[in-house]
This record gives sequence, C-alpha cells and structure tokens, in this order.
Amino acid sequence: MKIGVPKEVLPGENRVAMTPESAGMLQKLGYDCMIEKGAGVAAGFSDKDYRDAGVEIAKTAASLWKDADIIAKVRIPTETELKRLTKDKTLITFFNPGGNEEGLELAKSKGATVIAMEMVPRISRAQKMDALSSMANIAGYRAVIEAGNNFGRFFTGQVTAAGKVPPAKVLVVGAGVAGLAAIGTSTSLGAITYAFDVRPEVAEQVESMGAEFVYLDFEEEQEDGASTGGYAAVSSPEFREAQLAKFRELAPEMDIVITTALIPNREAPKLWLEDMVKAMKPGSVIVDLAAEKGGNVEGTVMDEKIVTDNGVTIVGYTDFPSRMATQSSTLYANNIRHMMTDLTPEKDGKINVNMEDDVIRGSTVTHAGEITFPPPPPKVQAIAAQKKAEPPKELTPEEKKAQELAAFQKQTKNQVTLIAIGAVLLLGVGLVAPASFMQHFIVFVLAVFVGFQVIWNVSHSLHTPLMAITNAISSIIILGALMQIGSGSFLVVLLAALSIFMAGINIFGGFLVTRRMLAMFQKS
Repeated sequence: MKIGVPKEVLPGENRVAMTPESAGMLQKLGYDCMIEKGAGVAAGFSDKDYRDAGVEIAKTAASLWKDADIIAKVRIPTETELKRLTKDKTLITFFNPGGNEEGLELAKSKGATVIAMEMVPRISRAQKMDALSSMANIAGYRAVIEAGNNFGRFFTGQVTAAGKVPPAKVLVVGAGVAGLAAIGTSTSLGAITYAFDVRPEVAEQVESMGAEFVYLDFEEEQEDGASTGGYAAVSSPEFREAQLAKFRELAPEMDIVITTALIPNREAPKLWLEDMVKAMKPGSVIVDLAAEKGGNVEGTVMDEKIVTDNGVTIVGYTDFPSRMATQSSTLYANNIRHMMTDLTPEKDGKINVNMEDDVIRGSTVTHAGEITFPPPPPKVQAIAAQKKAEPPKELTPEEKKAQELAAFQKQTKNQVTLIAIGAVLLLGVGLVAPASFMQHFIVFVLAVFVGFQVIWNVSHSLHTPLMAITNAISSIIILGALMQIGSGSFLVVLLAALSIFMAGINIFGGFLVTRRMLAMFQKS
C-alpha cells in the first residue's frame, strides 16, 4: 500500500505530515511513500531530501489523492479534498469531528476510513501518538516567545548602574501540556510566574517547575482525569464566579497573561473578561491559545493581534506550531508514524483498522460507511493524577510545645535505654575478658562513636547517602587506627598505617566524586 502526503492548502500552514526520516520508518513497515511536490519546503525539507529517502514525488495533489491508499495531512480537510476519498482509502489528519458534521457526513458517504489525530485517547500506550500534546507543547513555548516579542521589558529582573528593572509577572491559565510548556519557558526566562487550573492536583507539577499555583478559596468536587480522558471538566457556576473574582484580583498585577483552557468538543470558556483587560497596565500582553475555539479572552480576534484602548495587546494567533514548522513537522510526522505502526501489526505494508483496539477505535471517526464518532470510553482509562493530600491542620502554640516535649521525652528515653544496654554489655565483657583485650575494645568503642558522629553530622548536601554511610565506616577505621599507631608492636603499627592510608583514600575520594557529581547539576 502507498502512503501519500499532500501539500497543505490552508494559507500560512507550513507543516507537513511526513519527513524524510519518518518516511524511512514507514518504508520499514512495508509501505511505499509519496509526497506532493514542494509539500515540505516551508518546513525545511526539499524534494531532493525526500527523493534521497526513497519517496516518490507527485506532481499534483489530484494525482497523489488518486494513487495513494492512505493520505496523511495536518489541517482539517476541505470539501474538495474529502470528495477525492473513496471506500478503499484511509485519511489520517486533524478533523475536529465534534464541530465538523458536514465533513463526517461526506466521509461517510464516500465509505472512507477517517482517523482523527486529536481523538487519540490519553492513555499511557498512546502517548507516542498524541499529536495534540505534541503541538500544544510547541504552542505553549511559542506563546511565551510571542508575548516577549510584544512586551516592552525584560522578563527577568535586573539591577544595573542605570537603574533597577523589576521582573515581569506572568499568569498562565490552564496547566495542561501547553500551559506547562509556557510555565517552563517563562520561568526559564526569569519571570515571576503564576499558574491556575481547575484541577488542584496539578499544583505539584506547577510548583516543581518554579511557578506559584493560584489556589481558590472554594471547595468543589472535580471529575478526575480518568473520567474526562485526561482533560479538565466543566465547572459549576459558583466555581466560575470564584474563579473570575480571583482573576479580577490578579489582573492589575500581571504583565503577561497566557490562556490555554479548552474543554473537548466545546467552545473555549470565557475566563478573562473585558473588565480584566481594562484593569491591566498599558503595555501588558495577553496571548490566547484558545482563539481557534472562540478564545478564553473577551476581545480576542482569531489569527490577529489587536491593541486595546488602554494599551493592552491581545494576540489571537492560531498558527503557533506552524511558526516553528520544522520542529512541529518532525513531531507530528512521528505521531503519524507511530499510528501507522499500530495500524500495521504484521509490518506487511497492509493497514488493519482493528476496532477492538482502544487507540484505533477511539481515533476512528468514520469507517465502513458509518460514522463511529463519538467513541465509547476506552477499556483502559486515562491515568488520573493523584489528588493532593489535605494540608496538615495548623497547630496552636500550646499544641506545638506539647508535641515537641513529647518528641524530646521519647528521644531521651530511647537514648537512656541504649546507654544502659551498652553499659551492661561493656560490664559483662569487662568481667570475662583479659585486660589486654579491654584496651583494644575501648579504642574500638570510642572510634565507633566519634567516627560516626564526625561524618554523619556533615550536611547531606555535601555527599550522597551512600557516601555518608561508607565515609562513616571509614572514619571509624581511621580514628581507631590513629589511636593504635602508637602501639609498641610492629605488626599493630603496620596494620594501623595501612588502615589510615586506605580509609583516607575512601574518605577524600568519596568527597571528590561527590563534588564532581554536584558540579554536573550546577548552572554554567
């Protein structure tokens, strides 16, 4: 069978669904590959690159659609493209089945199989095919770069001879894939970054990236990620009001706002209203990544950048991945290639649409003359993040004092018990052992005690836990050897000297290795 990739017809779309590298992988599955002339040029892949990879170059889109058994695209197909389908063809692309009823009906009438890449279920096995996440990751990164391009100051704070520049304050609304990518980029650039999400369980992820999670003083039971396919669910009116109130409180302080909130098969919720835009400082920037679904911001104009009366820039571009076409095409082509791997279990160059497979069934929207959208819930549910544990109850000063006293008493009791046991053992050994043995035994006991305390009390930031234990043992050896090196016996002196030498190598070598390990994690 032959896989064909046409040139995208949407103006400004620079991505392509096949790269020379992915073509090589598809050929290993047994497929022949073809691409329309010039389809990869805007993404940085020439026709020569494809020829060198063994890909046939089709002169026109019509000839490609006619000859190919499987067509892979990026953007939602046009009516003209859908009319070129036949019952023996398979189309793999973004399709927007929830808002493309005419497209579904036309594909059904043609009897073709359509696989919508945005419908890939968010389960562990399907992560490699999750094109939405691949593109969202790029969009989140690019949104921060675009905001910086329209922002008149540094992201990071600076103190110079000419004066002090405060750091920018960035709010990211929605901590999905795009939101987390935006958070990572913003914190890397040095901005003070805040993030909000209706799912409080993502707070740990946000904080691990150096941002501050914005909590609401509102209790609402949210659906978990398993029941919503890994996406956020619709909130109650009461929660929405509390959310808007928090945004109104934050609006005057924020320099940059990036909104990423989407709900599957619905219009994007309006979260940043007109009064919030008016409350922001002149020169502030809003990037609305939900513009294609109606936008999270009142005033967003799809595919345009506008400046409001109070000097706030609202960016509503929907082509952020296309603005990084080489990177986006590489990731999307890999998603397609992994999908083809699942569709070709025998690696014999023949497609097998197995409707019993969770991933294939979930992403197939038309098949065998039927509309198969929406799909049933996958048998393997999306893995929901664990909900954050309830914060510990705040103790009163009296309770804290009582708790500390109880801990001290318990520790003291344990220490007294251990000392008593040690004393009894020493007494027993002293009664039965000769005086010469007791001299060495006392040295051993003191070396153990002092050596362990010397090393174990070193800050753990200076050595790994493994080094802490081995160095403690080495310190016991070296202290005991130092105390014995003055002995009159030549054999004892020799053994003590060797012990000092070998234990010294372990101690100093351990700290040297640890220092080199720490240096690997230091910023240059």
